Amino acid sequence: MATLTAQQLVMDVPGRPAGRPLDLTIEPGQRWGILGPNGAGKTTLLHTLAGLRSPRAGQVLLDGRALPALSHRRLARQRAVVFQERQDSFPATVMETALIGRHPYLSPWQWEGREDHRRALAALEALGLTPLRDRLVSTLSGGERQRVALATALTQAPSLWLVDEPTNHLDLHHQVAVMALLAEQADRGAAVVMCLHDLNLAARWCDHLLLLYPDGELCFGPAADMLVPSALEALYGQRLAVGQVDGAPVFVPTGGLPANKE
Repeated sequence: MATLTAQQLVMDVPGRPAGRPLDLTIEPGQRWGILGPNGAGKTTLLHTLAGLRSPRAGQVLLDGRALPALSHRRLARQRAVVFQERQDSFPATVMETALIGRHPYLSPWQWEGREDHRRALAALEALGLTPLRDRLVSTLSGGERQRVALATALTQAPSLWLVDEPTNHLDLHHQVAVMALLAEQADRGAAVVMCLHDLNLAARWCDHLLLLYPDGELCFGPAADMLVPSALEALYGQRLAVGQVDGAPVFVPTGGLPANKE
């Protein structure tokens, strides 16, 4: 299990004034959603939390240690990053790609063993990819490639998931399956942080939310406290109608501007 902490963190977004510093602790078992309009900096924040981008100020700690102080191997064993888009540098099958998740546990020149293959096969099954195990990733659809990326992260067995748009390119069935899988990882003790565009998926599956506004301002807390129409309308510049389905709020854009913009 892993605890991720941001201390006085300011993202480095070129051409944008520094926003309010972020002091945030993400605990094991929590499911965090990062919400905001296009260009608000969701991906930049996720990459900064992952240690892939240097902040303008402040620091990120994993289990109390600053990310730059941790070895690449330790980071790779503890945190998985799933990007919104990806490019394949070399031809590889679905199975070979999933096995990349085991590389942090192998010594140089060591081949994957029986347990590594078992974990990869289990991940492919969890994402509904078993029939595609011998297909080249380059021949897959966008949704299938997204599921391969998630299967690779699942094979990695991280205690911290940082996922940029986990439902990107996915149909409704696979959107629900992927969100349920991430919720299951949190139930098993992992910390899960994901950037989301779908407000209703966030309302259904996240227990904490961070709202990132275009001017760099932000607010965060338990999902029940963040799912306030006035805050969400200001976030998206869109009036929302609110309903309930199975006890969870459902938000529908009405096409109008928020009251304070009229």
